[in-house]
Amino acid sequence: MNSELIVDVSAKEISMALLEDQRLVELQRERRDLAFAVGDIYLGRVKKVMPGLNAAFVDVGYKKDAFLHYLDLGMIYQAQQRFLEQIEKTKAVPSLSKIPTFPDLPKDGKIADYLKAGQNVLVQVVKEPISTKGPRLSAEISIAGRNLVLVPFSDKVSVSAKIESHEERARLKQLILSMKPKNFSVIIRTSAEGKRASELDQELSRLLRRWEESIQKLPKITKTPKIVYEESSRALGILRDTFNPSFQSIYVNDKAYYEEIREYVRQIAPGREDIVRLYTGNLPIFDEKNVTKQIKASFGRTVTCKSGAYLIIEQTEAMYVVDVNSGNRSRKSTEQEGTAIDVNLIAAEELARQLRLRDMGGIIVVDFIDMHDQKNRQLLYEHMVKLMESDRTRHNILPLSKFGVMQITRQRVRPATQINTDETCPTCLGTGKMKSSILFTDQLEEKLRDLAPRLDTSYINVHVHPYVAAYLTKGFFMSIARRWKLQIARGIRVTPNQSLGFLDYKFVDKEGNEIEALEE
Repeated sequence: MNSELIVDVSAKEISMALLEDQRLVELQRERRDLAFAVGDIYLGRVKKVMPGLNAAFVDVGYKKDAFLHYLDLGMIYQAQQRFLEQIEKTKAVPSLSKIPTFPDLPKDGKIADYLKAGQNVLVQVVKEPISTKGPRLSAEISIAGRNLVLVPFSDKVSVSAKIESHEERARLKQLILSMKPKNFSVIIRTSAEGKRASELDQELSRLLRRWEESIQKLPKITKTPKIVYEESSRALGILRDTFNPSFQSIYVNDKAYYEEIREYVRQIAPGREDIVRLYTGNLPIFDEKNVTKQIKASFGRTVTCKSGAYLIIEQTEAMYVVDVNSGNRSRKSTEQEGTAIDVNLIAAEELARQLRLRDMGGIIVVDFIDMHDQKNRQLLYEHMVKLMESDRTRHNILPLSKFGVMQITRQRVRPATQINTDETCPTCLGTGKMKSSILFTDQLEEKLRDLAPRLDTSYINVHVHPYVAAYLTKGFFMSIARRWKLQIARGIRVTPNQSLGFLDYKFVDKEGNEIEALEE
């Protein structure tokens, strides 16, 4: 399997598409001004303790207070609080080795015994704000790397259960025990299997350095809430969790991000940094890599599978509901049971892809086509479990009921990816009224004549729908685009952009920044 990561950096957001064998399997979009990403660490202030919920609401700077449950305090919460108390008293960061050990918190304890309103607490975002809810927090701090996860205020080494070799587990555990400082726990991830001691030592040093740089901010904080540690960019986060030898290329259309990602790949996979490539083409990077078309085909309410079957995906406040339909699917066999299992197996493949692609979380209920044979229901269940093995997100799948209904739970840590694939009416632009469409090119020309002298620039890249671009560039000597070059500015370029509606447009400068045109 060949994997490609396409990173599209624009002025307002960063979009990342993961392709497996040229097929889109993950899409994440992050606004560049987005805060409260999973992994960020804050020094927050307790606003309210709720004994009835055995939880507290903590102010971390979001418009809605974040939620911290008693079970999310972690077993080593008391050591962490002693650490903060010493910082408040001495205005200096004490060594973790000098922090005394405390007994683990009782599992049936009460949060009111450990937290009070107005108290400062060191917390980490484990779930981004979703819908009307604020972030979900944990007081058990961790800093994740490619192969290791560093957990302060504890003192043990854990190895991923996916590393099956007893010899390798023992080797890794012994290595980390000899490297790690006192009062730090380390979780060894699956990707650490087979890694040399020098690689693990370097990564552990980087994680410790991140922790030290973060806690040095604590004595300087005079007003809470305040961010202490910011998780790496989403692009690096995807690389950290997904990078494997099957990665053939990583394309980035921004020079700064290209250098950042190249340096990160050099750290985690020395000698493979050349797979990171800077995209400098004229077309939008998602159009060039056929991502835009796949997005349009994959994010609607109705998703077509191969051979005519299709899924209908509906989202409610409580869950996702997926209906499987056979469509015009036909077989040589006239047996209803055979057709049902055939369609269901095809639908399961697309469903597994959709769960990753849309990052669907919570409860997912799937209504497969009824099958009377228990063997077929078991076959479909095992097939779905196998398809979901590549999904890194924690999930649970239940066997089908007699009615052909499958229940899936999938951890939700951020809002699901939602993209509206419907386009605005090309004639009225959503207003219900329209100007004559034949005047569209005249309007573009007027805006170009205004922009060129006003911005004192000769280069303007006009992004339009591919059909409009074809019309503007029709003919070599007599095309509209060529006339604009001769009469307005030599640097005018027309670029087809699949993400735009039929009569949408935008102007872009040399650096890729959008130029605001004067509205009529």
